[in-house]
Amino acid sequence: MTTRYDARGLICPLPVLRARKLLGAMAPGELLEIETDDPVARIDLPHFCLEAGHAHLGIVEEGETQLHRIRRG
Repeated sequence: MTTRYDARGLICPLPVLRARKLLGAMAPGELLEIETDDPVARIDLPHFCLEAGHAHLGIVEEGETQLHRIRRG
């Protein structure tokens, strides 16, 4: 199952906090796609995943928008 969340307009640390909350409610192996336009999220979301045991599967960038794909650890 894939959950998608639109975090555009939210600034650091809110995209990470939203991701943490959503991932906490998901089963291991499920996928979260979080869309953001916060430039700092390029650093924060992969770092959060590394620290929390989730797999950051990459970023797809389109203009100022980033789509982060995260697999729940």
